[in-house]
Amino acid sequence: MKNIKNKQIKCPICKNYFNKDLKTNPFCSQRCSHIDLGNWLGEKYKIASDNDDYDNQYDIDK
Repeated sequence: MKNIKNKQIKCPICKNYFNKDLKTNPFCSQRCSHIDLGNWLGEKYKIASDNDDYDNQYDIDK
């Protein structure tokens, strides 16, 4: 018999454990997936970057 804990992961939004084989993975539900998408679209998440890298890549004068 397989250990059920090995197939459980934690939803990053609601922190509930769920079966990792769900099609909504890495979220426990479509609701949590939509909440995450809303967070990205609402700019609640940010990816750190160095502005100089962007400026140098596109030859932007300061």
